[in-house]
Amino acid sequence: MTDIIQLLPDNIANQIAAGEVIQRPGSAVKELLENAVDAGADEIKLIINDAGKSLVQVIDNGRGMSSTDARMAFERHATSKIRNIDDLFKIKTMGFRGEALASIAAVAQVELKTKREEDESGTYIEIENSKVVIQEPIAANKGTSIAMKNLFFNVPARRNFLKSNTAELRHIVEEFTRVAMAFPDIFFSLQSNGQEVFHLEKGSLKQRIVQILGNNYNAKLVSVQEQTDYLNIMGFVGKPETAKKTRGDQYIFVNNRFIKSAYLNHAIMNAFSDLISKDSYPMYALFIDLDPAQLDINVHPTKQEIKFEDDKIVYAFVQAAVKHALAQFSITPTLDFDLDPTIERLDAVSKPVSAEQKSSTTSSSLYQAFSQKNQAHLIERDSNLQHWKDFYESPNKPQQQGGSGHDKQILHQPADTLFPLLQLHQTYIVKQRSNGFVLIHQQNAHERILYEKYAHAVAGKPIATQQSLFPTTLELSATDAVLLSELLSDMKELGYQLEHFGQHTFVIQGTPADVDTGNEKAAIEKMLEQYKHFSSEIKFSKREKLLRSMAAQHAIKPGASLTQKEMQNIADELFLCETPNSTPGGKPTFMNFDKSEMDKMFGR
Repeated sequence: MTDIIQLLPDNIANQIAAGEVIQRPGSAVKELLENAVDAGADEIKLIINDAGKSLVQVIDNGRGMSSTDARMAFERHATSKIRNIDDLFKIKTMGFRGEALASIAAVAQVELKTKREEDESGTYIEIENSKVVIQEPIAANKGTSIAMKNLFFNVPARRNFLKSNTAELRHIVEEFTRVAMAFPDIFFSLQSNGQEVFHLEKGSLKQRIVQILGNNYNAKLVSVQEQTDYLNIMGFVGKPETAKKTRGDQYIFVNNRFIKSAYLNHAIMNAFSDLISKDSYPMYALFIDLDPAQLDINVHPTKQEIKFEDDKIVYAFVQAAVKHALAQFSITPTLDFDLDPTIERLDAVSKPVSAEQKSSTTSSSLYQAFSQKNQAHLIERDSNLQHWKDFYESPNKPQQQGGSGHDKQILHQPADTLFPLLQLHQTYIVKQRSNGFVLIHQQNAHERILYEKYAHAVAGKPIATQQSLFPTTLELSATDAVLLSELLSDMKELGYQLEHFGQHTFVIQGTPADVDTGNEKAAIEKMLEQYKHFSSEIKFSKREKLLRSMAAQHAIKPGASLTQKEMQNIADELFLCETPNSTPGGKPTFMNFDKSEMDKMFGR
């Protein structure tokens, strides 16, 4: 019998390790940026080509490395930060496991240039398949430049699993912004295919948040500051009016390391519970500092999931800190006219009440009803009320026929009398039939109608665009700008005419006819939020996600009052849908109530 257990060759072992650490270009970006921060740099430049597939390069002005350290850095589990097991529980640096560079060198071609300030010359190293190809002295500036080229060149199967360039660029921007937000005292820049996407000057945390997330947060941030013996919390949360309908700009950092924590997110959501609706999500960027011995950051290779020694204490402190900040904000609310100069121009603000206006107001019956003694109960007779019965009495008209299938028959069953439609709770439409009634959910029904309309548009029947008389400028965060660029061609089929205008700016030249004038920017921003956080167990195509997101965003929401004509249009258009009984996501659009079944319920 021959022995069958063998040690894996180093290059294969490194490739296996790389599968955990380097899953896509964005993973390498995270590791290389964190190494630059640990090197003490105050200027860090990220350069990418082809969404990181052909090049990811990070240039810093940090300490640099000696020629020996430069070579050792690419060995597995080689690190300057751990000497014994106790050091694992005192970690305050970003990288420490000694896996990143070895993993990168296992799946890409790497070029390293580095120099310490005290050295006369720097070191140049080329590595391929975990093997050093070239090592030689070079002239270089203080700091380190590391370039990762042709990711997964030696693992074609892994390369095939990478997404589109736009999708991979989104992940890169995401990782970049997380590191950049944690260190506002460091200059960061991001260049993609020769174009600068970010240029983040050194400044305060508030300035960095606005630089990354957009000017719309400039006057809408609430400072969070709490210091305790156990931990310190600082950062900002968005004022309640900035909350979005989908998860958006939410960042938690522990000892300056970005983490994902549903537990702490729940604490923050609880702090906002009385200030925003349950289906809204606040913006926050919170930094928690505590003794590294109180947490374990070595739980996952990406180090984004950690364990607290006492998570209940951390939960309570975070919730209390945010509540305290919001309470201070709401104690003395102020109306800042500078935020919206149009308010100052309103007649009600800028012009005094004239004598004629005052006389007209005080002589009205409404004014007298509230100003004269014992007149609060007075209701003035209105001759128009004598025709109130007309609302309930409808002329006899034959109902329109059409459609096929059981669901369509229910929705559009013929009746002897054309009954008026009724809206309940500004959410439901009641359509009476001769043998019962149909209860239509206005939002779900409209979502189905819009989805099929959009599906027909991208299938070759584009929706007409209404040209804007005054084109609107839309300024987005870098992440959203990348995403919108990816969707431009499909959105054109759906009636949006958008043009790229500068870095993160677009000009809205036209919109679909059903988008209200003046609401163009909000409609696009909300659609992007819907798209970014589209959740489903099924993986849909980019186009399908766009169709569903737009239908969900543009659908009439509960709380909207509808006229008879609007309710009738929804009922009629739902009847014409190919699948009228449910939304694209499977929620029912209507329920049928049969009169005979209702009679049974009441013993009749």
